Amino acid sequence: MAKHNELGNKGEQMAVDFLIENNYAILERNYRFNKAEVDIIAQKEDILAIIEVKTRSTTDFGNPQDFVKPKQINNLVKAVDEYVTINELDVEVRFDIIAIVKDGKQFKLEHLEDAFYHF
Repeated sequence: MAKHNELGNKGEQMAVDFLIENNYAILERNYRFNKAEVDIIAQKEDILAIIEVKTRSTTDFGNPQDFVKPKQINNLVKAVDEYVTINELDVEVRFDIIAIVKDGKQFKLEHLEDAFYHF
């Protein structure tokens, strides 16, 4: 497996662990619909959190959250609409980013709630 894939997988697992520690139930990982893949679908009370995980080994080229583009957001929204409809959910949907940066041997994790609000 390529190093960037290993880093991405490690980041996704760190995000899942973080969410569980913060009382989220993990409903789906790597949910696919058409061209979209939702990294994590989690629920906490009546909020369905759609989590995009961005892991980077450095911030030299920008913060991880800067790599979520409008077209990707549009695809995620379509995928989540489908997920909510198929599962007949009555929830508030929130789009979050979990940004993880490797800092030496440590990782820094930041959970950005309502991250797509500004797009």
